[in-house]
Amino acid sequence: QLQLVESGGGSVRIGGSLMLSCSASLSGFTYDHYVIGWFRQVPGKDREVVSCISRSGDNIDYADSVKGRFTTSRDHAKNTAYLQMNNLKPEDTAVYYCAAYYSGGVYCSSFAVHYDYWGQGTQVTVSS
Repeated sequence: QLQLVESGGGSVRIGGSLMLSCSASLSGFTYDHYVIGWFRQVPGKDREVVSCISRSGDNIDYADSVKGRFTTSRDHAKNTAYLQMNNLKPEDTAVYYCAAYYSGGVYCSSFAVHYDYWGQGTQVTVSS
């Protein structure tokens, strides 16, 4: 069983920063076999990808809307992934989810349908 728990959400002013964490609890799994993705969703809209990071951490993709502002990383020793969010905008307001899927490849997928494990989500609110 792979369980993901997000933390670090909250309310921040426009232009502020937050760092989200995604901690994985594994039983019989190896963390570095899993791709990690970050997604967000607002009520009434589809879940959208924010970023994904390959199992090694060597390949990372970002949505165009967050490029240059968000940074994804992972720490295999801690079984934890991070999403550093800088220069936050009101349109970044959403529930943020981390997700994972087992991969034998070197890249990561931006498609939610590929992800088998999801965290419970953490709210990020950006306001003036």
